[in-house]
Amino acid sequence: MNDYVARVSAGLQERYANEPEYLQSVLTWLDMIAPALDDPRFEKLDLLTRMVEPERMFTFLVPWLDDQGVAHTNHGYRVQFNSAIGPFKGGLRFHPSVTPSVVKFLGFEQTYKNALTGLPIGGASGGADFDPRGKSRREIMRFCQSFMTSLYRQIGADTDIPAGDMGVGSREVGWLYGQYKRLTGRAESSALTGKGLTYGGSRIRQEAAGFGTVYFLARMLEDQGETLEGKKLIVSGFGNMSWGVCRKATELGAKVVTLSGPDGYIYDPEGVATQEKYDFIIAMRYSGEDRVEAYAEKFGVEFFPGKKPWEVPGDAAVPCATQNEIAVEDAVLILANGVRYYVEGANMPATTDALKLLRLSPKVLTAGAKASGSGGVAVSALEMAQNSIRYNWSRREVDDKLRTIMSSIYDTSAAAAEEYGLGYDLIAGCDIAAFKKISEAMIAQGL
Repeated sequence: MNDYVARVSAGLQERYANEPEYLQSVLTWLDMIAPALDDPRFEKLDLLTRMVEPERMFTFLVPWLDDQGVAHTNHGYRVQFNSAIGPFKGGLRFHPSVTPSVVKFLGFEQTYKNALTGLPIGGASGGADFDPRGKSRREIMRFCQSFMTSLYRQIGADTDIPAGDMGVGSREVGWLYGQYKRLTGRAESSALTGKGLTYGGSRIRQEAAGFGTVYFLARMLEDQGETLEGKKLIVSGFGNMSWGVCRKATELGAKVVTLSGPDGYIYDPEGVATQEKYDFIIAMRYSGEDRVEAYAEKFGVEFFPGKKPWEVPGDAAVPCATQNEIAVEDAVLILANGVRYYVEGANMPATTDALKLLRLSPKVLTAGAKASGSGGVAVSALEMAQNSIRYNWSRREVDDKLRTIMSSIYDTSAAAAEEYGLGYDLIAGCDIAAFKKISEAMIAQGL
């Protein structure tokens, strides 16, 4: 590590010691891109400091009334991280775990994920420490409206385009967009993405992140002379990402045998592979209970309370739940169970030490979420394109475009890893490819 990188790293550790998610994300990224940091322009223009700090961040209060007329106040955030290659773009997360550290980490990851898509979008993230679980539809709607009342001045089609994330699905996006229209007086379709099909949404948007992850895994397999046919996937979570993985994996001949929640995991040896099961996952998600045991009760499969699915043998591990869900002991289980492919759907699902163990093992091929998890934002950008031309592509057209984008991301990541002598390190490769694109744009635009 050269002196400039060491100084940037030391400054980050001093400033963000109390923001662990953000610090972990940035320090891991610096380690990944180290082979590409020999350009003297980076130090001369202090480029790294400008790349690891957000351009701006907003914090605001979100007051709302529950159904009994009692007032509550939550904290809302929006970090506009980097706009070098296009307007800010990233999700909104409603979950008690949302903090400034989590929002900055998500915005940082989103910046480099978006750059890989080849589409002209920058990076952002946001959300609130609001817990939708146990809340009525009216309470969630009132919260969304209050949240947008505080945020609407900072967003727009050419400024910052929010989308959904954990706790924010198409229903919540609809309420947010409705309030945005009331406040601005504009039917600005591209102000938010993840909308319903009746008012400017794109086909396969809800399942896009999962579809993209499976397409990326399929390209990894293809390069190894294999296909998804007959493969067994170990998947965590049961949100949009997991749901999309189940559907596309089944379509391509594989079988997802686990789902998980805060309460434990289920094992379905027949696979999460029927329309009834897909529909039930959606019902679980909107029940507000955040428990996966209901799936086991419905379909008569095993439920393992308080445990993670990584103890189950399979061909590929696909974490789709949340950050840091895979600790070192989980990584050891993944390796011991003969898993050959590790492909991240969620952002930063493995701790630093767990990811290092997986990356350095000759037994498993790894891919990070910046590459494999880019399908959602890719289709969000396609939604924006459709809004601009006032035309909706067919489901097949959007799916084909997504497959092409994910194939391109794989090729770009693999080429960057090879260029810098990193072998088949797709995680470092995708970070380097995104870094090179954003850094050149920033240099071209001056200080």
